[in-house]
Amino acid sequence: MKRLSLLTLSLVIAAQVFAAGDEKNGHAYFTKAELPDMSKILPPPPEFESARFVADQSMHLWGKLQRLDEARAAQAQRDAVYSMETIITEFGPLFGVEITKEGTPEIYTILQDVGASCDSIHSDVKKVFDRRRPYTYYNEGTLVPEKEEKHRYEGSYPSGHTVFGWTCALLLADINTSPKAMEALLARGYDFGESRVIAGYHWQSDVDAGRMAGNVLYQMIRNNERFIGQLEKARAEFKAKQAEATKVASTRAVAQAEGTARIYRLDGTPASESSRGLLIQDNKKVVRK
Repeated sequence: MKRLSLLTLSLVIAAQVFAAGDEKNGHAYFTKAELPDMSKILPPPPEFESARFVADQSMHLWGKLQRLDEARAAQAQRDAVYSMETIITEFGPLFGVEITKEGTPEIYTILQDVGASCDSIHSDVKKVFDRRRPYTYYNEGTLVPEKEEKHRYEGSYPSGHTVFGWTCALLLADINTSPKAMEALLARGYDFGESRVIAGYHWQSDVDAGRMAGNVLYQMIRNNERFIGQLEKARAEFKAKQAEATKVASTRAVAQAEGTARIYRLDGTPASESSRGLLIQDNKKVVRK
């Protein structure tokens, strides 16, 4: 009885932590119980040795050929790191504004919270389908050997990394709504999923199902009241940062053209050698005391 009580208490505590989130992973918008059951939405994965499985096998061979491209192989290895840092590093240059906890707190927080919501939509359905991963099916290595044992007995369908990358791409395209940004961000989000095929950790149908799960999750998130308020603030923050960057760039161009001061403040106004504080000099941020 004592052992059972301790187990029950542990499960209760774990459930509370999961629902609330934490500083590192953000605060999920839903518990698992509040989300639809993806096993009732997704089709079952292709059965091994079936006609549909031939397409997965073909894409597995395609993925292995992609590894011959050093740049694409390196990207697949970077995409294998499931973290906020990966999303910021890989998507940040396409987003249009540098994402940092201090500089863009609204964007950083909403990205954390959306990321923290991703596991809930796919973790249980993986157990339902319990599909073998490509590298275990073929008994071969992957591009990320250090993770092979961790995922060896974990279900392959749908791809959790794909849910994560695709959902974050949808969010960032919802903050920077320009068509060009959407093209770049969603194309990168698509490639994030394909990286799982290239790395050898997922079949193509796992990745396709991951994008579907990400779409379902993001549709749920977009109707969440907390998210709606956060999105409004994130968009406002993005516009302000974009305007600031445009003003600085414009001032720098004028200064260079006229041969005037190459030192200026963050708001874009020219500064002098005697100015103090956080300044831009020679295209770099400097602190003058």
